[in-house]
This record gives sequence, structure tokens and C-alpha cells, in this order.
Amino acid sequence: MTDRLAIAIAQCNPTVGDVEGNLELARKALRWGRDEGADLVVMSELFLCGYPPEDLVLKPSFQEAIDSAVRALAKETADGTTALLLGAPWRVGGKLHNSALFIEGGSVVAKRFKHDLPNYGVFDEKRVFAAGPLPGPVNFRGVRLGVMVCEDMWQSDVAECLSETGAEILIVINGSPFEIDKIDSRLNLALARVAETDLPLLYVNQIGGQDELVFDGASFVLNADRTLAIQCPAWRDDLRLTTWERAAKQWRCVPQRPAAPIPSLASIYQAMTLGLRDYVNKNRFPSVVLGMSGGIDSALSAAVAVDALGADRVHCLLMPSPFTSRDSVEDATAAAKALSTRIDSVSIDGGMQALDAMMATIFKGRAWDTTEENIQARLRGMALMAVSNKFGPMVLTTGNKSEMSVGYATLYGDMCGGYSVLKDVYKTTVYQLARWRNGHVPEGGLGPAQRVIPERIFTKAATAELKPNQTDQDTLPPYEALDDILECLVEREMATDAIVARGHDRNTVGRVARMLYRAEYKRRQAPPGVKITSKSFGRDRRYPITNAFIGGK
Repeated sequence: MTDRLAIAIAQCNPTVGDVEGNLELARKALRWGRDEGADLVVMSELFLCGYPPEDLVLKPSFQEAIDSAVRALAKETADGTTALLLGAPWRVGGKLHNSALFIEGGSVVAKRFKHDLPNYGVFDEKRVFAAGPLPGPVNFRGVRLGVMVCEDMWQSDVAECLSETGAEILIVINGSPFEIDKIDSRLNLALARVAETDLPLLYVNQIGGQDELVFDGASFVLNADRTLAIQCPAWRDDLRLTTWERAAKQWRCVPQRPAAPIPSLASIYQAMTLGLRDYVNKNRFPSVVLGMSGGIDSALSAAVAVDALGADRVHCLLMPSPFTSRDSVEDATAAAKALSTRIDSVSIDGGMQALDAMMATIFKGRAWDTTEENIQARLRGMALMAVSNKFGPMVLTTGNKSEMSVGYATLYGDMCGGYSVLKDVYKTTVYQLARWRNGHVPEGGLGPAQRVIPERIFTKAATAELKPNQTDQDTLPPYEALDDILECLVEREMATDAIVARGHDRNTVGRVARMLYRAEYKRRQAPPGVKITSKSFGRDRRYPITNAFIGGK
């Protein structure tokens, strides 16, 4: 029986479907652990296939590729010095499981199947996986390890079963996506499991972006006395050796200096940056192009893009119309200059005139209205898509969650594109993030360490500039009120009376609710974007397009 263990945390960034690439990352982590003297290297949930694999995991040839990768990894452990624990899909008796595989001495020596399959929010694992039984511990070099897979930790039954069957250390492998305050939620749940079992707990989470989801890492270890022994950094890969000692029949992890906590705004900005970087790079886009209007949304989107990809991979396009103010042209140009990125100007005046002439007969006798406003937005979308088609960059859309919620966006216009970093960020938070970026550079950011958003962009009234003297508040309530009402409706699912009790006008609440529900058809056609809140549009919040229920008291 050993009284000392060295367990390596491998907080790495897999890519869904890149079995060979993920296999190589696992090999590197295992070799690093062996060089550092680790007995065991622990990697994240479904690491070999990438998480979440969705229906790809049902493809027989994909499952065969995973099997081959596991056999290749097993060979890496043949010398018996260092074992590997990682996640992979695994077939047993015709059923596919979300599994934790324990690989040692050249073979898979133990398997544990995820018992509690999440089927809410962004998760639909019951669609593709079968639930495993309540697990017992794995005996590793005389130490009984209680292995859980992500959601298994969120309820008490799995940890309780492991404790009752003799586990000495709890190990949780995870693919837990970021949202605001998620790190605190994970720690609190882990503390609950530690308190219930009187066992230490090691938590390994993945890092990286996958479509709308972004994973923040922030792996940690809690000792049985509820103290935080290890806190890995968020938002970057980390390989870390942890030392465990047995004293008085209780295992304890030797504490290390924890990574500094990251404030909320910095975490949101990091989520947007990492989400965009991985979406662009993993999908092999060479660069991005976006419309630069001189407003806060496009300025912040450009800053995130430069921090994620570098100035040489970001192309800004200024597309003025007769309604574009000189201030907007100056502010857009100044923001691009501060970011050291390319900006070109393509006037849409000629396109507006051509469309007016083209539609003159059928529109005869009709007054100017939102039709002509939307034509301008769609001309800009066409210009951006033309640059994308000609040169290859992905179009980055710049709309925020406030606009997407109430449909204050034009289909096939400002909504066209491949990705949106602000899709789950309300307008008031956009301003806060822009202020934060003017005073900080995110860790690993590739942009300049200076103010990148001109002050006038913060102080002037928000406007789409699609007609003379237009402001957003011609159509919408003030953003402070709008965003609070929307958060009540979207994130909290509150009824009208409860929202009015917060101090909002009843008619305004009703109007916002109607706009929210009637815009569902637009959101179904919107590009993906980084999940930030607990209820992002798309994977989290799934409402019917045809829907006659608007409110409720």
C-alpha cells in the first residue's frame, strides 16, 4: 500500500472530431506526466472525441476511430510507469456510454460510465448515450479512486455510492461550459460532495471553444477539510503535477499557490476571445471581416477579434450611406487605427439608388419606411459577403443580445455572417466590456495595450443611422430598462406582475414581451455565438416560432 501519489492534471483543448489531433494531445500529456514522475495523468470528459460531439458520436466509423485511438494510447502506457484516465465514448453490449477509461500497463484496465446524463439547457446526452450504473471505486496501486464524469458530481448519489463502497479520493472529469458565475457554482457543488463524503476531490475541466460553447478550465483540488489545495488558471491550457500524501488513513493533496481569480468582466471578455479564436482556427478560416459603423458594438467586436486573432487577420469595412454622420466615419476609422487593423470604405449610395430604381414601379405610391432602411442593412451584408467570397475571411456579425431579443436586426443584413461574439451579451454589458478593454489587455490577447475604443463612441446616442436623426430609443426603451426586462423574461422566465413590481411600466413590459416572442423566427436564422449567460439563444432557450402565448400575469 502506497502512502504517496503524484497525479497530473491535464487541462487541455481538444477539437470535436479531430481524433488524431486529440490523440496526439493525450500522448503529449502522458509523456509530460511520465517525465515529471506522475503516477496518473487525468484528462477531461470525452477528450478523445472532443466535447460535445452531438450526433457525430453515433457514426459507426467515428466510434471505430475512437477504439483505434484508445488502443494506440494503451501502447503508450505499456512500461507501467504512468497511467492515464480520460474520457471517451465506449460501446458495451450494444450501448454507447460517456465513459472514463483507466489505461495502464498497455490496456484499458477499468471503465466507468456516466450515470447522471444531463438533458437540460445546452445538454442533450440522453439522445446519444446510455446511462451507466452507480459506480464503485477503481483500485489503483492500492488506492481506491472514486471516478465520476461531470454531471455525476452535481447530485449526491454517485459520490455517496463511491464513499460507501470504499473510495479514498474522488476524481471528476469534466466538460463544463462557461457561463457567468459558473466557477463559483462548480466549487460550491464540489464542496457539498466533499462535506457529504469527507473525501478529497480532484476536478479536471477542459479548455477551449466548440461552436457556441466555450470551456474555461479552472480545474481544482479540494481537500477533505474543505480547503482549496489547487486552483488552476482559467482560460489557458495547464499541465500541473499534484502531490498526494496519506496520513491517519486520510489522503491529502499538498497545497500549491492558487491562480488569481478573474473578475466577471474579464472572464466574459476572455470567453468571447477564446470562443472566436477557436471557432475561426478550428474551422480553418484565414481571417475575419466585419462592418465598422462607428458604434459601440462593432468597435468592441473588432477589439475582441484583434485580441483573438491579431490585427493582420481582421479586416474592417466602413459602409457609409447618405445618413452616416461624419462622427461615425471618424470614430470607426479611429477605432480601427487604434487596433492597427485594416479598414476600407465602400459606399452603399450607388446600391441604394439602384434598388430604388429597380423597385420604383412596384413601390409606386408607397412612402419610405423600414423597407428602405432594411435595404441598406442588406446592401451592407452583401458587401461583407462579397469580401468573404472573394478573399476568404469569415464575416463576423456585431449584433448584441438586446437587439437579438427584440428583433431589432435585419435578416440577411446585419444578421448575416458566420459567428457573433456579442450574441449573448446585453447592450449595457457591451458598454461595460468596452470600458474594461480600454483599461486592460486580456491575458494572451494579441491587441495593443492602449485605449482602443474612442470616447465619443461611449457618449453619443446609439443609432443604426438608416434615416435622418435616428436613435435606437425611437423604437426601444432605454437600454437599462430594456435589458432588465429582457433578463427577467429570458433568464428568469418571470411573469409580467413580478417584472412590473421591479419598477417597470406594465405597457413597456408587455411591448417588450411581444417583441421578444415575435422575433423567434429571426433568431432561428442567426449565426452561432458565444454562450455567456445561463440562457443563451439557440442551444439553451428553445422556443417555438409559431407561438400564440405572449405573456401571462
